[in-house]
Amino acid sequence: QVQLVESGGGLVQPGGSLRLTCAASGNIFSFYDMAWYRQAPGNQREMVAFMSSDGSTYYADSAKGRFTISRDNDKNTMYLQLISLKPEDTAVYYCYAGWYGNHFWGQGTQVTVSS
Repeated sequence: QVQLVESGGGLVQPGGSLRLTCAASGNIFSFYDMAWYRQAPGNQREMVAFMSSDGSTYYADSAKGRFTISRDNDKNTMYLQLISLKPEDTAVYYCYAGWYGNHFWGQGTQVTVSS
């Protein structure tokens, strides 16, 4: 069982930056594929960034060039750096961990981009 806790969300002006953090419990964090998803009101949850256990990354088109996913296996922590934020980035951002058919989610952190 893995518990995931997100933090770092908040209210930011357009063009601003945030860094989201996902802290994971357990001692096999390095084996997990990790990802950040987001869900805006009325929309389906969508993946914005993915990092495999071997460090390969994937970004949704909306995230390319603006979001950066990273992980620190020694700290059991994953990050999502957000820059050049737009109002359409407003959503609840969720941390995801997956390994051999086991899927875990955090409770989400709200990101609001507004002037």
